[in-house]
Amino acid sequence: MENGLSERERKHWSRTATLNWIVLLLWFVFAFVIPLNANELNAYEFLGFPLGYYMVVQGSLFAFVSLIFIQNWIQDGIDSSAGYNEE
Repeated sequence: MENGLSERERKHWSRTATLNWIVLLLWFVFAFVIPLNANELNAYEFLGFPLGYYMVVQGSLFAFVSLIFIQNWIQDGIDSSAGYNEE
């Protein structure tokens, strides 16, 4: 045991930290990268709206809410595989 953590706890934390970094990266993409490129995306249309506008207003909102549910679902799997079931 290193730092008072068992191998199972280190593996659990490693997988949790990796998931958190991936989710933060996706949040960054939808919060900053897509809005910064909205003008270029406005050359295309989706459902009658400029694509940049649609992606920033509707797409990002959908992505953020989806990420919350997906992260929780994956984290539940990580917790279950590590034996941290609270059911």
